[in-house]
Amino acid sequence: MLEHLAALIVVVPLVAAPLIVLVRSRRFAWIATTAASYLSLLFSVQLFWRVATLGPVSYAIGSWAPPWGIEYRVDALSSFVLVAVSLTASFVAPYAQRSIAREVARDRQYLMYAMYCLCLSGLLGIAITGDAFNLFVFLEISSLASYVLVALGPRRQSLMAAYQYMLMGTVGATFYVIGVGLLYLMTGTLNLADMAQRLPGVPDVRPVLVALAFITVGIGLKLALFPLHQWLPNAYAYAPSMATAFLAATATKVSVYVLLRFYFGVFDPARLFEHLPTREVFVALSLAAMVAASLVAVFEQDVKRLFAYSSVAQIGYITLGIGVDNQASLTGSIVHLLNHGVTKGAIFLLLGGVALRAGAAAVRLETLAGLGRRMPLTALGLALAGLSLVGVPGTAGFITKWYLVVGALERGWWWVVAAILASSLIALAYVWRVLEAAYLRPPAASAARGEAPAPMLAAGMAMTALCVYFGFETSFSAGGAADAAALLLRGLR
Repeated sequence: MLEHLAALIVVVPLVAAPLIVLVRSRRFAWIATTAASYLSLLFSVQLFWRVATLGPVSYAIGSWAPPWGIEYRVDALSSFVLVAVSLTASFVAPYAQRSIAREVARDRQYLMYAMYCLCLSGLLGIAITGDAFNLFVFLEISSLASYVLVALGPRRQSLMAAYQYMLMGTVGATFYVIGVGLLYLMTGTLNLADMAQRLPGVPDVRPVLVALAFITVGIGLKLALFPLHQWLPNAYAYAPSMATAFLAATATKVSVYVLLRFYFGVFDPARLFEHLPTREVFVALSLAAMVAASLVAVFEQDVKRLFAYSSVAQIGYITLGIGVDNQASLTGSIVHLLNHGVTKGAIFLLLGGVALRAGAAAVRLETLAGLGRRMPLTALGLALAGLSLVGVPGTAGFITKWYLVVGALERGWWWVVAAILASSLIALAYVWRVLEAAYLRPPAASAARGEAPAPMLAAGMAMTALCVYFGFETSFSAGGAADAAALLLRGLR
């Protein structure tokens, strides 16, 4: 079975989805979803270990050797992303039972589990495939499932949010496939590694540059790159709690992986960053996201929207590392795929517990009043995860910002360091609003007391513990990210 791990990690959740639809049992749906999530984690850890010890893994689908057949390829970067996605899934799946039971109509609950499995399969497929068109297929599998996950939310605005998400996601997918089509016309191949070898021999670079532009905008829409982020706040705010946690921790991060794969693995990164204004564009958009989205978050009253805008700012940190373009900054970008995933996953899981106890579809700042006395463990988890967003030493977020600062200093860009510090202070402002409500405001007399159900609380607190764990133990997080960054700088060749 070990030689088929690369296929099984995608096939298991992909098979679980139609089985859930056929059986239509809530209990079976939850068991199948949880089993698929934990098997995906097991397979991804084994693949990560195998890559670390033996080198990249290549798996030919149907025994058709690449570049003629579809290749699944696992290297230091893709194995890191596989672990990040499946790790989040392993926390969200056990949490989902009570969360879905409260927020989704009984006759639609099995669909929620099925769409979750499809989304998981699509995200894992994106990270593992070595074929540009197969990547598009998995991108659409995960996107279509995500639209349904958002639409099944408990509020009437969920349908509007899903529709907006679908429109922008469809535009992004169309742009991506146009870019891939142009690359195929110029190279005659869809295998990413083969495409990278053939591109330097293309005599006319104009179609290649057009393809680069289409792919950048298309994937930029998928990852909510500022200012293409308009779909994200509503999608996160109105989706069911488990869907918000899962999508916030994984979907945009996998899209960043696609951008990294093309910029450093297909195109020539030396030409992109030295002969085109790539660095300037990424740095400018990233700094705008870090500051502007954080300022919007400061004035939000809906807590899920507050942290949704925070996600836009945090994506800015990831793309900033791409713009700075050195070993330290790329390490910061890649490690933030994991660090921000566990941080934002913890926050949204805990907020789901608050919504359940408050009996409200929306969690507003006044809902958090007195949370430190009503739900002390939940309040503690929100405080620790919030400090990770700020980047306080001893948290996962600090590791990210440390590497980004080191990368900026290596280039002598003190103004970038100042921007990172300024955006961190703004993040402290909106995190303080949450903590002030939780610890300094008295609870309403009618406010419900008591923690969320044990499975929900355990999942949220476990992800919070990872926010602290990855702030001290960085051999996997920063170590794996450093290996992936070194691979990127070699051009993934």
